Formats: sequence, structure tokens, C-alpha cells
Amino acid sequence: MKRELAIEFSRVTEAAALAGYQWLGRGDKNQADGAAVNAMRIMLNKIAIDGRIVIGEGEIDEAPMLWIGERVGSGEGDPVDIAVDPIEGTRMTAMGQANALAVMAVGDRGAFLHAPDMYMEKLIVGPGARGAIDISLPLDTNLRNIAEALNKPLSALTVTLLAKPRHDATIAAMQQLGVRVFAIPDGDVAASILTCMPDSEVDVLYGIGGAPEGVISAAAIRALEGDMQGRLLARHQVKGDTPDNRRHGEEELRRCADMGIAANHALRLQDMARSDNVVFAATGITSGDLLKGITRQGNLATSETLLIRGTSRTVRRIQSIHTLDRKDPDLHPWIR
Repeated sequence: MKRELAIEFSRVTEAAALAGYQWLGRGDKNQADGAAVNAMRIMLNKIAIDGRIVIGEGEIDEAPMLWIGERVGSGEGDPVDIAVDPIEGTRMTAMGQANALAVMAVGDRGAFLHAPDMYMEKLIVGPGARGAIDISLPLDTNLRNIAEALNKPLSALTVTLLAKPRHDATIAAMQQLGVRVFAIPDGDVAASILTCMPDSEVDVLYGIGGAPEGVISAAAIRALEGDMQGRLLARHQVKGDTPDNRRHGEEELRRCADMGIAANHALRLQDMARSDNVVFAATGITSGDLLKGITRQGNLATSETLLIRGTSRTVRRIQSIHTLDRKDPDLHPWIR
């Protein structure tokens, strides 16, 4: 991918974040998501790429825009695969909570794992513990190996995971080991990236979240020279073995088999993000540990974007000031 494309992708996540911001704290996550999806698609279709959505809003019969397999871009230029999450944290946006992002990853054709929209167990560390993880081993063994790689005691290790009932026992077990645990309500993409940021206290992300978010995270983790392993899990393995969950879970496992992917087996970082030629972009909607959120004063809005290029290992933080009342169809056709 040409270097100048990275800036174009940052404009895509900025647009999605600004559109989602219009619904901040209004209690309607579907409206927020729809606005961000529309803005993201408008901007993608202005870029000179032959783009294909490989992780998006769902199947064609479930999503009117940015569905898996949809072609985006002008059709001319680099052939790329695109993984998007127009709002990573729709509920957080609707409720005005921290750490909501607009996020995307772009890579060479075939760069990303194609997997059903299901659950994924994730274990992620920064560059200092690269090579020290093995998701097939017990968690306590991994934590000890990570602490040893980082040359710190277990009591100085910080792990982030989602504050979900499925993790209650895991949180208690880690605290019994003396590990410090940060439990967050949603948004494990931001938490994943924090493992690789030098100014972050987070050493490890562990837990069960969405597989699409896991693949998007993998692109950033590879670019930042961290390490990650994952394991695809069916719904009934995570949410309880009820008839409805079993039905959904068996369909997920069938789709895995059709796609040639083994569920319940370890996936390495290179299985999920297969190329260094990736661009990752994320723009904050609400402020959190990774990025500042949108702020608005009158007709001016300020955004912060994290832009990572895998080939050069370049990490940029871009602060942009947007004039919202300009009649500019390129930038803000969705802003009211």
C-alpha cells in the first residue's frame, strides 16, 4: 500500500467518530452505529483502492452497508482487504461512557483471518513478552512466563479483561495470584493496543470477546511488534449450553468447518494478521486510556486518531480540528 493511503484511512475513522458522536449519550446504540457505518462507507468509497470488506457489520442479508464481501473504494488502485468496526463500543457511545472508538485495519488481499462472527479467547502481550505466551497452557502458567519475560514479580503484573460474568472466576483467580486486574465494561480493541504502548501500565489482555475485534486487534499488535494468540469458541461454550445457544453455536462451528478453520485450537498472531503491510486507524469517540474523544465547541470539533503503519512501524497521533458548518460534501455530509 502506498504511504499516502494511511492518511486517507485516518480520515475514514475520523468521519465515523464524528458521526457517532452526534448520538453520544442519547441512549440509542443502533442510531449511533448506523450513522458511523454510513459515514465510514462514504469516505471509503472516495479512496483510490480496490477494497473488500472481510470483517464488517455482518452478512449481506443482515447489513445494508459494510457487509462482509462488499466492495468499496473507487475500484482503481491497490487491492486491499478491510476490517472495520465503525463503533467499537456502541453501548458506551449510547451511554456516554469511556473508550468508544471508530476503528479499521487495512491490509494486502488475504492479510486477515476470515472467521465467523463468534467468540474468541484472546491472550495479548507487548513486545517485551513476545514469544512468552501459549494459550494452550493454563493462564497462571502464562502469567508467570510473562512476568519472567518482563523481569517483574507477579504482583507488578497488570492484566486487563472485560468485566463480564464469564470472567468472574478468572478475575478472582488472578487476584489470588497477586496480579493487578483492570476490568473494563466493553471495548477490548483499545485495551489490546495498550499492551504495546510504552506509556501504558497494561502488560496483558486476556479474556473472551468478539472474534472480529480480535482480528482487528491482531493487525495493530503485529504492527507494534507485540504478540497474540487466540482460540475461536462457539456461543454455547461461552454463554451457557441452552438450546438456543447450542443452535447458534453449532451453526458457528459448521461455518468454521466450511471456511477451513479449526475452532477450539490455538491461533497464532501470524494466523490472524498475515502481513506486515497493514494500516491500523482508530479515532476516539469518547475519551479513554488510549485516545481522547471528540470535543465540540460551537461549530468546531477536535478529534484524536492513532495511525499505525506496519511496514515502517510508525505510530502517529493525529489531532484534527473540524469545522462542522462548512458545506463540504467530502468531509461532513452527515453532521447536523
